[in-house]
Amino acid sequence: MKAVLLVGGEGTRLRPLTYFAPKQMLPIVGVTMLERVMTALAAHGVTEAVLSLGYLPQAFTQAFPHGEVAGVSVTYAVEPSPLDTAGAIGFAARHAGIDDTFLVVNGDVLTDLNVTALVDFHRSRGAEATIALHPVEDPSRFGVVPTHPDGRVIAFIEKPPREEAPTNLINAGTYVCEPDILDRIPEGQKISVERVIFPQLVADSKLYALADDTYWLDTGTPAAYLQANRDVLEGRRRQGAPSPLSGSSWIATDAQVDATAVISGSAIDRGSVVAAGAQVINSVIFPGVTIGPGARIVDCIIGPDVVVGEQSYLGPTCVIGRGEKISPRSSYEGDVRIGVAP
Repeated sequence: MKAVLLVGGEGTRLRPLTYFAPKQMLPIVGVTMLERVMTALAAHGVTEAVLSLGYLPQAFTQAFPHGEVAGVSVTYAVEPSPLDTAGAIGFAARHAGIDDTFLVVNGDVLTDLNVTALVDFHRSRGAEATIALHPVEDPSRFGVVPTHPDGRVIAFIEKPPREEAPTNLINAGTYVCEPDILDRIPEGQKISVERVIFPQLVADSKLYALADDTYWLDTGTPAAYLQANRDVLEGRRRQGAPSPLSGSSWIATDAQVDATAVISGSAIDRGSVVAAGAQVINSVIFPGVTIGPGARIVDCIIGPDVVVGEQSYLGPTCVIGRGEKISPRSSYEGDVRIGVAP
């Protein structure tokens, strides 16, 4: 089966990390988000994928120049201008010559969804499109999808107030589509699948949905990104952490961690250095970071090639962008973003 991956967004909520890399190229315990998404798809028979690119497309093409990600053959469809979700689906699917049932996946969602069961359900209903649903406590940030008992969608309600949401089942960002759906998407036009195409399908009784309560996480915020890393480290995801593990942490083989440093619940990526007496707690340390003696980092994301000065304190939830230098004995906590656009 073929899949369209929507990976063209700018990842604004994860800035400054995403000034230099799309969020799907950010590491989740040493493995890019894209590779983790593709590994999950490959387990359900996806052999080919087309990446719908917009923002920093060269980051993908340079990282995977041979057209393969996690064993899946990939092609790249670079949008000439932002086309929104439906426009991106149409552009990428036509670019790849898709003419059979295919998947559409939001590339910033990590999930253990049973894609095989979703495809089987879709085919059994004769649907034009089928949405994977997931229960959440607060549906107000998502598209809410009430259904009939047979799974036929009653309405597609985008980001309703929490108290007005008719269900807590939300659009989980994975769709099964028939190629007929492309007839609804004008070429070269900016158009939303959630606000335009899905309501059309509802009106025609061609949209179905299936709930699944397996692991699911939208990684778009710093807190969610940290959670994604913790979930791998603590075994809440089927995809485990790469070896070696050190207690509740992953430390890359070429990282240098002083024997007196304390590392807990964290990922220390390749080439990073943690000096004597430093503490790294529930944090993600990108490649090439230097953490000075006695520094303390708690619930933070430290981007690549950052230098954290000695005796500094970075508390929840600091996000430090690529190449920044934190002066010795600095102290930051809260929603702190340090880093500027190139």
